[in-house]
Amino acid sequence: MAKETKVIHVHLIFKKTSRFFGSISAIYSEFTAEEIGITEETLRHKGLSDGVSFATKKAIIQQGVLIRSARK
Repeated sequence: MAKETKVIHVHLIFKKTSRFFGSISAIYSEFTAEEIGITEETLRHKGLSDGVSFATKKAIIQQGVLIRSARK
């Protein structure tokens, strides 16, 4: 049985940089609210959901599922 893990993809439009995170708080340990274009509190209230993109003027943020195989 495969394990599913939440992953959040952040693409900074002008820096052409993409990073993957396991939580919203992890995003803000790497980037500032000014770099992303949204505060952590506001992003939490937006309610990320799987497969739905959220764009600011500086970044595209998308939550998805990382599928891993189970150990044998």
